[in-house]
This record gives sequence, C-alpha cells and structure tokens, in this order.
Amino acid sequence: MIGVRKVDRRPLTVRERLYLVEVVKGLGITLRHLLGNLVGSATGRPRVPTIAWPEHQEPAAPRLRGRHRLMQRPDGAPKCVACMCCPTICPAQCIHIVAEESPDPTIEKRPASFEIDYMRCVFCGLCIEVCPVDAIRMDTGEVPLADYSREAFVFDLARLLKSKPGDPAPPGRVATGGLAPPREPPAPPTGPYEPSVFLERKRGQEQPAAPH
Repeated sequence: MIGVRKVDRRPLTVRERLYLVEVVKGLGITLRHLLGNLVGSATGRPRVPTIAWPEHQEPAAPRLRGRHRLMQRPDGAPKCVACMCCPTICPAQCIHIVAEESPDPTIEKRPASFEIDYMRCVFCGLCIEVCPVDAIRMDTGEVPLADYSREAFVFDLARLLKSKPGDPAPPGRVATGGLAPPREPPAPPTGPYEPSVFLERKRGQEQPAAPH
C-alpha cells in the first residue's frame, strides 16, 4: 500500500510575496559567479568549466557510444555474417543490409552491402548489444557529424570498414557512402536578406533526379 506524506506548505510572508529580496538574492548569486570567473581567469586560475572546442578536445570516455565501425577478419573481410539482428533490433530502422553467400565454406552468409543512415540513427547501442559475433562496435569516439548533404550521412560497407578507434571522420565530400558526391552549397546572396534570390540560386545548382 502506498503511503501518503503530508507536506506543510506555509503561506508566503509579505517580504516573499513582494519578490524584491528574492530577486536581489538571485542576482547576488549570479554576480558572485561572474566576478569569481573573471578574477580566476585574470590570475591564471580559470574557474569556468569549459574548453575551446573543437580546437581542444578532451579524450572520449571508453563507454561513449560514438559512430559505428565494422570489425574485420584476419584476411580483411568483414566479420559480419548478415544475420539481420541489428536491422531487426534497430528502433530507428537506419541499418540496411543485403546478404549474399560467402565463398568461405565455414561461413554461411556475408553482407553484400551494409549501410547506416546517420540522419536517423539515435546512437542507442542496441545493434552492438545484439550482434552475436561482435562485428559492429561504437568505439570510434566520434559523435558530432556535420556535412552539406543528406547523402553524406549514409555510410556504406567500405566506409565503415575503414573506421578505426580514434580516427578522424572522413570528409563527406570525399567519402559519401558510395553515393554521388554532393555539390558545393550555394553561397548566400550579399546585401539585404532576400529569400527568393537565395532559393533561385539553389534551384539552379540542383541536379535533376535520375530516373529509376
């Protein structure tokens, strides 16, 4: 049985209802932190717990769930056996695998293609938990992903196999997951902001969609 706890809520005093003293107390705390940080920085003892990111980056924690990478066998082949456990468990449905027969008689299947769409990935880590052969890991230490096109966020089999712990992210304009490299983004118009001019320039640089 759930117990009931009575909370004694006393009525506010006249001073508290005016809020003047409470506001001054809050401003005093803010001013104390401000002066402490300024004096600490001036004396060479920084008190602000910030870093100059991305110029200075702290090492990632070992348990950090970063961008994925695929493990390889001694001969360089992917360790994945295309069991479809990771795309089945993925809540975002961002993993797509096409299986094929493996030339190795001791291995039943291998992935003909392995793609992860990072526009949908939520970095939950369920794919690495469910993998029965430890073929996929999230120990690259890379979390922030930025690029100029949606295609650059689709990592294919070759791109995932090249990833190693601590490696910097390959630029999307060079490695685009096996897709066509994105075009350079249109430069914004100079002068006053005119959305119509920017949209016209963007349409002029877009490529027509290829017929399926």
